Amino acid sequence: MSLVNEIDSEDAPVVLIVDNNQMSVYRLREIFKTKDFKIEVCEDGDLAVDEYIRLDPELVVLALDIPSLDGHLAALEMREHGGESRIVFTAPRRLSDLAKDAAFSAGAVAILEAPVSRKIVDEAWADILGPIPEAPGLADIDELYPERENKAPELPPLPLPGAGLPLPDLPLPGTELPAIPIPAIQESILPVPEITPAVILEEPKKKKSFRKKLILLLVLAGISTLAYGFYINGIPFTDLA
Repeated sequence: MSLVNEIDSEDAPVVLIVDNNQMSVYRLREIFKTKDFKIEVCEDGDLAVDEYIRLDPELVVLALDIPSLDGHLAALEMREHGGESRIVFTAPRRLSDLAKDAAFSAGAVAILEAPVSRKIVDEAWADILGPIPEAPGLADIDELYPERENKAPELPPLPLPGAGLPLPDLPLPGTELPAIPIPAIQESILPVPEITPAVILEEPKKKKSFRKKLILLLVLAGISTLAYGFYINGIPFTDLA
């Protein structure tokens, strides 16, 4: 994202603010607005390098902890493209040692402790307008960031199966297509057990045998009951004759 303030004079110096912290950007915009700078803002280091080449600003205020490309590497990339821009790093106190190393490596004119205030900028203003030092880190940029040269090469896309093979000759219009042989399919039929007459008659025989036994039991029970009744009443079996 790139933002420009209301100063549109062609003679106004340009400051490129590179920071993804909205509060820091707001403070820096207000500070450099009072110094009659034309302001542009980027939120990541990769885009900042492109904007640096396009704008050729007089001043770059660059945070160290920004996405896509950290501030140190972004400053070295800017230095590789030449120009007479003055680079100022902004960093919290916990990153002061890293900011000093980055400033020396990229030839920055000043370091501003974040959060940046108007007083901090005024105290460093003489250094900001001073001579631009050399950038010795350009000679060691590949050693500082070896991933720039050691990126994995992009592999070519894999060919599709059958790619490059000759296609079969198609039949001429009006000709019949050859018949495609279809392998015979043998149907597997499960064997069905044969039902013999003996199996069919087995169940009725069992039913008739059960009925005979039931009738016999009923007859015996009746005789026993009748004999018991005669015995209780004192009737001898001979009287039945």
